[in-house]
Amino acid sequence: MKACFMGLGYIGLPTAIIAAKHGVEIAGVDINAQVVEVTNQGKLHIIEPGMEEMLREVLASGHFKAYTEPRVSDAYFMVVPTPFKGDHEPDVSFVESATRMVLPLLKEGDLYVIESTSPVGTTERMARLIFSERPELEGKIYIAYCPERVLPGNVIHELVHNDRVIGGMDEASTRKAMEFYGQFVKGTLHPTNSKTAEMCKLTENSSRDVQIAFANELSFICDKAGINVWELIDLANRHPRVNILQPGC
Repeated sequence: MKACFMGLGYIGLPTAIIAAKHGVEIAGVDINAQVVEVTNQGKLHIIEPGMEEMLREVLASGHFKAYTEPRVSDAYFMVVPTPFKGDHEPDVSFVESATRMVLPLLKEGDLYVIESTSPVGTTERMARLIFSERPELEGKIYIAYCPERVLPGNVIHELVHNDRVIGGMDEASTRKAMEFYGQFVKGTLHPTNSKTAEMCKLTENSSRDVQIAFANELSFICDKAGINVWELIDLANRHPRVNILQPGC
């Protein structure tokens, strides 16, 4: 099987390497020519323990190579940034640009997946873009959203062992995406639809934000009240249904 990963950042590159390690023929794509050059030299442009050795292995085996343009594949993965613009408005222009780059290469039976953290409805929006430009593909390709959920510094373990949420535009797309991730993910694959998967990722991030903010607010309050916040949190966490994070997370 051939797969094309659009974006070789902190998530795209490790995921591509892990997939290549499990026998998938990977084309890793990045618009930054320097990233492509360094990657093909077997050097990481990111910091991730143990990953550089794996990169060299998959380069040597021929299962991985980096490019500045996408290559014809059986599956295409959008793993690009989705920053904020203006008044905290999400910017999915990188997802759209990556999608437009693979549009001419898509063919019947291909799988298209977005991994980038995205607003609800982004997968459907990209599907509309694809079918408006390539109407002959409607009902002929598989489209899904599968959010990453890994911690930088522990990516090798978490990419393989964490559970994954797989949200297809339809049941066939969900099954197709699960087949791909099942090649290297040992965690449980949880099937759903694309909008629920998108909302799940946003919910996970928001939950962490709220917990971190709460712990930090406790720190400010305790500082003013002359209370040891670490002791306070340790004592509060003795409650069986309380799990406060450490301030400064």
